[in-house]
Amino acid sequence: MHLLLFEPEIPPNTGNVARLCAAVGVELHLVEPLGFSLQDRYLKRAGLDYWPHVRLFVWPNLDAYLEKAGRNKRLVASSSRSGQAAHRFVFSREDTLLLGPETRGLPEAVLARTPHRVRIPLRGPVRSLNLSTAAGILLIQAMAGTGLLEEEMPPAENTEGK
Repeated sequence: MHLLLFEPEIPPNTGNVARLCAAVGVELHLVEPLGFSLQDRYLKRAGLDYWPHVRLFVWPNLDAYLEKAGRNKRLVASSSRSGQAAHRFVFSREDTLLLGPETRGLPEAVLARTPHRVRIPLRGPVRSLNLSTAAGILLIQAMAGTGLLEEEMPPAENTEGK
């Protein structure tokens, strides 16, 4: 399972997602352009001292990710506007969970690249959740549904490469 952030904009959100990925042993993939530098102090602070345990990959665009890392992965896009409720979606161990930029969500052109969409059911006046909160909910739901939470974690290595 992979977690893919498409053009993330806010450093602390990405730092929190990186810490989540380190905690559960899932690769974190970022698609450029990023709204920050990977050296950003807020990004580093949110990830705390867990950065050496994050399996991080940065891609120049979505096509580059799909060609190399994602060729055997099903792309599951998160959208607050459409998709099956995450708790009813049947996840696969080979899924890539795709979340979009904080201020605009995934563009329609990206959503059109996959028929697999999930949403987090919300009640009340809130139209969306913070990116790192949504990533946590979706990733744990997907891992629980596929039995990945029950398995030993793979060893971590920091690969900050393209």
